[in-house]
Amino acid sequence: MQKVNTFAKGETIQGYYMLKSVSLKTSNANNRYFDLIIADQTGEVNGKIWDTEMVSNIDMEDGLLVKIKGLVNEWQGQQQVKVERIRKVNAADKVRIEDFIPSAPYSSEIMLADIRSYANRIQDREIQQITSILLDENNEKLKHYPAAMKNHHSIRGGLLYHITTMLKMAERVLEVYNHLNSDLLYAGVILHDLAKIQEMDANDLGVVSAYTTEGMLLGHIIQGIKDIERVGSQINADREIIVLLQHMLLSHHYEPEFGSPKRPMIPEGEILHYLDMIDARMYDMQKALEPIKPGEFSDKVWLLNNRQMYRSFK
Repeated sequence: MQKVNTFAKGETIQGYYMLKSVSLKTSNANNRYFDLIIADQTGEVNGKIWDTEMVSNIDMEDGLLVKIKGLVNEWQGQQQVKVERIRKVNAADKVRIEDFIPSAPYSSEIMLADIRSYANRIQDREIQQITSILLDENNEKLKHYPAAMKNHHSIRGGLLYHITTMLKMAERVLEVYNHLNSDLLYAGVILHDLAKIQEMDANDLGVVSAYTTEGMLLGHIIQGIKDIERVGSQINADREIIVLLQHMLLSHHYEPEFGSPKRPMIPEGEILHYLDMIDARMYDMQKALEPIKPGEFSDKVWLLNNRQMYRSFK
């Protein structure tokens, strides 16, 4: 199967892909056509179905897995695939979701087990209960949810990947700064982005179609604070524990313009913020450098303040 990042103008491609987005549009000549984003694990490309009768028996929707034959053209300097044949993937094709979309490098089951092992290390009974209950409530969606719609870890299983990487860093930090409260730090890492599951609508492929109404109006920080309040009240947790966990979530973006009206006022909150930043930056840098040859620079990366990344020879 030809990967998206190997497509070349003028060639005919054939293989299995995901329709990341599907839109039915009308041309200037008043003809209807489908505008597509065709994707696999290596990238995405625009596609067009000019003959809509070709898909009259297919339920065209975002996230559909298909087999495509098409011609690679160029439009306004960008590659575009003219789809000539298309059908839905079936069981006989024996394909894996991970082959079509960017996914976390570890299985969701392994990452979820890792997170639960860290949750089980929490010694304070009430912090452990709040953390475990919220994990249980989000167990199924956690297996495929990304950590963002477009930004860092916007891949299938990206939220789990983000949390597990941060937990591993937190464990190392606790070896150096042993005065920190490990219960608060582990719980803060696990819970800090958990409410993104309520903030975004994502399908089983980890593709976010939109933000929810509450996600738009409140955001995941406020939603997460509400969840801690609800569960903490259910188990009659100590008020200070509830407030400290809420403060961890409230302050982890650090600046008001990024959603945190309070900066961290406890050391565990300060560490949580920097763990979050480190993991996001390392992910974005690695992603920018993946297609770059040694000795070359990447394009400017908006998420990294329009910096270019350089791949060294070592």
